Amino acid sequence: MAEARISVDQDEFLCPVCLDLLKDPVTTSCGHSYCKICITGCWDQEDQMRVYSCPQCRQTFSPRPALAKNTMLAEVVDKLKKTKLPDDCYAGAGDVQCDVCTGRKHKAVKSCLVCLESFCQTHFDRHEDYHSRKPHKVTEATGRLQEMICQKHDKLLEVFCRTDQTCICVLCMMDEHKNHDTVSAAAQRTEKQHQLKETQRSFQQRIQQREKDLQQLREAVEAHKRSAQTAVEDSERIFTELIRSIERSRSEATQRIRDQEKTAVSRAEGRLERLEQEINDLRRRDAELEQLSHTQDHIHFLQSFQSLSAPPESTDVNDNPFSSLSSFDGVTESVRQLKDKLEDFCKEELKKISDRVTFTNIVPRTRDDILKFSQKFTLDPNTANKRLRLSEGNQVITGTEIEQLYPDHPDRFDGYNAQVLCGECVCGRCYWEIEWSGDDVCISVSYKSIRRKGWGDECEFGCNEQSWCLLCSSSSYSFTHNNTLTELPVKPIRGIIETFLFLKPFSRRVGVCVDPRAGTLSFYSVSGDTMSLIHTLQTTFTHTLYPGFTVYYGSTVKLC
Repeated sequence: MAEARISVDQDEFLCPVCLDLLKDPVTTSCGHSYCKICITGCWDQEDQMRVYSCPQCRQTFSPRPALAKNTMLAEVVDKLKKTKLPDDCYAGAGDVQCDVCTGRKHKAVKSCLVCLESFCQTHFDRHEDYHSRKPHKVTEATGRLQEMICQKHDKLLEVFCRTDQTCICVLCMMDEHKNHDTVSAAAQRTEKQHQLKETQRSFQQRIQQREKDLQQLREAVEAHKRSAQTAVEDSERIFTELIRSIERSRSEATQRIRDQEKTAVSRAEGRLERLEQEINDLRRRDAELEQLSHTQDHIHFLQSFQSLSAPPESTDVNDNPFSSLSSFDGVTESVRQLKDKLEDFCKEELKKISDRVTFTNIVPRTRDDILKFSQKFTLDPNTANKRLRLSEGNQVITGTEIEQLYPDHPDRFDGYNAQVLCGECVCGRCYWEIEWSGDDVCISVSYKSIRRKGWGDECEFGCNEQSWCLLCSSSSYSFTHNNTLTELPVKPIRGIIETFLFLKPFSRRVGVCVDPRAGTLSFYSVSGDTMSLIHTLQTTFTHTLYPGFTVYYGSTVKLC
């Protein structure tokens, strides 16, 4: 029972000076107990005044009292030291430790901004009692005490300098931050708290949008899987039908060859029998004539010669007896040509299928993944607006206020549209890159039939159904088609917000990938060997596409 009571009342056996369990306890004449080393240290500082006081009740003594060991307290404290405290009283990983505890540290509950120390509950209670006349400013236990103190003046940071956007102490206000716009840290916190709410609201909106995008992407993935499975099943069925059709054609060709062979051979065999019969008749008649040639009876010779000299009936016919027995080499060659044509056709069609299957809107990891589709383009000077200057072999466009001396041409853009088209069209899936400088440029693809003369939307890239346009400004992207504008996020900020919002990086080098057959158009931000998708769309292109550009005054575009 005694040990239990001591455990409960252990805060009664703490030194008022060091706030720790008494070590070698001694008692003054006023009845208060201290660690011998603590009270001795206090009185050593008072030696010059020759007056000694109790740190707790302030009773004075003169001369300096003799100190005697308090044996009973020493025994109690010794028992307390052997008493095991619950594990959750001690500081663990991530906990703030009590700066006063010796040996194994207890978990701190408060931190003093004046003493710059953290205290466990026991030592904090003693701290509060000791400074009850003039309480110190305390806060929840924190391991950031040093960060809350001015390193120059060793004072608490209580002021925020708006001019330099930093926390300062009161002495800083009279030093290097003199005449700056300053407010209390609490006031600045209140202001920033409103901004925090706005930022959180923005984050929540972004999260909702990302969750929506995530759901749509999952649905798209599932739809893609179903579409792939359907395509595989349909392909298997169609190829199976194709194989059966080829097998039927093979059987029909074989049957026709056999029928032709049977007919020709049958006719030839009848002709063979007649020829053999005719040969036998001729041989018999020749033998009779040979016998007649040796007869001595002139009358018999003359009478027999008349009948024997008439040849037997011939089996000759007017048509060529070998016409039906012509070679089948022509048929073999025709089948071989059919095979070659079918293989060429299959290769061409399978390449188209492969192009459609392999193309995705997923951002390439490196430029090497997509550069194999690169195509070289040259600007068409006959289409260039007079406020555009072409240079470097029609590879560079510069916007200028001075009109160029271009001759009139029906393909030239006039009016305020500082536009130009390339002379080469987009051939299949292709990719190209441009570098731009200045304030604003437009990167477009357009049908050749876009109107060139006038001032209306039908002439301007992105403002009609015949063109698609990415507008690049100094800090943002936007996409237009048929006069519908879509703002695209970029990275106007740096740090954690940028990372959290997944904003697209801004670059002065832009890549364009278009597949007219698949109906896809994608724009990429290019940096080194990496690419980031700016925008992509799926549509249907009904005519041949041409790259086009709008370059405003002071800006430049270079075809890479």
